[in-house]
Amino acid sequence: MAYSHTWEMCEGKYGFGSLRYNWQNTSKKDYCRSITSVMELQSDWIKHRKSSSYSAHVKRYTDPNMCFPNLANHDKPTPTKSNRCVRSEAVDDDEDCSSPILPGLPDDVSKHCLALVPRSNFPSMGGVNKRWRGFIQSKEFITVRKLAGMDEEWLYILTAGSKGKGSHWEVMDCLGHNRRSLPSMPGPAKAGFGVVVLNGKLLVMAGCSSVDGTASVSEEVYQYDSCLNSWSRLSNMNVARYDFACAEVNGLVYAVGGYGANGDSLSSAEVYDPDTNKWTPIESLRRPRWGCFACGFEGKLYVMGGRSSFTIGNSKFVDVYSPEKHGWCEMKNGCVMVTAHAVLGKKLFCTEWKNQRKLAIFNPEDNSWKMVPVPLTGSSSIGFRFGILDDKLLLFSLEEEPSYRTLLYDPSAAPGSEWQTSDIRPSGLCLCSVTIRA
Repeated sequence: MAYSHTWEMCEGKYGFGSLRYNWQNTSKKDYCRSITSVMELQSDWIKHRKSSSYSAHVKRYTDPNMCFPNLANHDKPTPTKSNRCVRSEAVDDDEDCSSPILPGLPDDVSKHCLALVPRSNFPSMGGVNKRWRGFIQSKEFITVRKLAGMDEEWLYILTAGSKGKGSHWEVMDCLGHNRRSLPSMPGPAKAGFGVVVLNGKLLVMAGCSSVDGTASVSEEVYQYDSCLNSWSRLSNMNVARYDFACAEVNGLVYAVGGYGANGDSLSSAEVYDPDTNKWTPIESLRRPRWGCFACGFEGKLYVMGGRSSFTIGNSKFVDVYSPEKHGWCEMKNGCVMVTAHAVLGKKLFCTEWKNQRKLAIFNPEDNSWKMVPVPLTGSSSIGFRFGILDDKLLLFSLEEEPSYRTLLYDPSAAPGSEWQTSDIRPSGLCLCSVTIRA
């Protein structure tokens, strides 16, 4: 595997002295080529690690739903009598967090080496030791991959099961290929939850569930790590809620409004800081609001759509929160009864229930709206869910038609050529989708 090649390079078998010299004296492109060629060499690192005093052979237990499906070059799990998957990994006995990532190399070079490893090997790399796993989970890892030109864009779609039974997350690459399902999210099935992408990770927040006929509202937050293909639990929100607005702004996650545990509409809002893993209350909305959505523009949080207890019918008010001023202001030219929305570039794209054959495009620079007709080509359905891939807007039909093709809108195309069709489509009905680049 790629990470074993990297380790064997550190053992000195392939002359790392010259490679270190190349890092300082050759171009980035030539250096990357040198690293890649060295990493392709075969090694007996696993055998060496097992027999050395550096490590002990341990077993990691995971729920069967948490096994990595359809990942290339990954060892198959071994089922046990307890119906759990057992993975065998070499892990350091006494690991010093201050020790180098790769012995014999500066950490900046080591990090660059790890960033060049193919994405399919990330889960295995995460099992080598805590230092590697911590780096793969960090924001810095994504930054290094981006600088090395190795970051990739993947589309994550929450897909309804056949005949509307259940749902599951699936992922596709930028071409709509390499489809695979994610491990099942922990906890009971929920509705009305919030979904946000933060630092290359997928956050699923709060929501309501029904277990044995008893409904409950959750404050739980789960995080899916797209590099390690695993779920983890984050700190609970301060307020249990569902059917609320949420978005990422400047590296923080905001949750606003919705319904509370007693079914009452909420005006409260809170913010999550990933560095501290804590939720902090912020100033509440001027009025309770639910069924709304949120997005971030120019460092501000915009809350639109949905209903408010102070308005008749659906609200056209836009609540705008400024993190710098720690307060809300209000606009009156929002959209109502939004059925789908997505942020592409520096603009908001959405469709309204009353007119789903037109795209409403919001420009926050001048708070203006532009309407673009949606062609009938591609699907006879009038309902869509949105996806973003390769700086283009995907419109997934809400009707299961075997022959339909996804509509694609390219805002940067020449006038008259913006609309196309695409073969990219989920395996079932799209409930929501997000794009992760890491």
